[in-house]
Amino acid sequence: MKKILVLLGPNLNMVGVREKGIYGEESAESIEIQIRKYADEKGLSAEVFQSNHEGDLIDKIHSSKGNFEGVIINAGALTHYSYALRDAIACVKIPFIEVHMSNIHAREDFRHISVIAPVCAGQIAGFGKNSYFLAINALKDMV
Repeated sequence: MKKILVLLGPNLNMVGVREKGIYGEESAESIEIQIRKYADEKGLSAEVFQSNHEGDLIDKIHSSKGNFEGVIINAGALTHYSYALRDAIACVKIPFIEVHMSNIHAREDFRHISVIAPVCAGQIAGFGKNSYFLAINALKDMV
């Protein structure tokens, strides 16, 4: 079974608690379980890793080469300014799909720019937890 990594950045452990009008009321843990189940139904094994620390995310990206066929990344706020995260993604040379639960292009101006988008195969935004399922479908066709 092909392995994928779902990488979640800062504050995504607080989904279901923070800004419910944007992210919904469903808990991060519940969504994580659904991601794993959906991936399994698609013939993929998904590991989910969340960290509020940029360095931990970079280390996980580095270790993904040779351990995962592809990565789905919701980098949270790091999406908009972390060149270190961008460079880490570019280093490993496996497919990455950028995901956001909210439509970042319909929010504050600073959220419209993604510094990681140029090194990702694509971006899915605005479909809530379904953004992850859409990314699994896309990644399945790529790996």
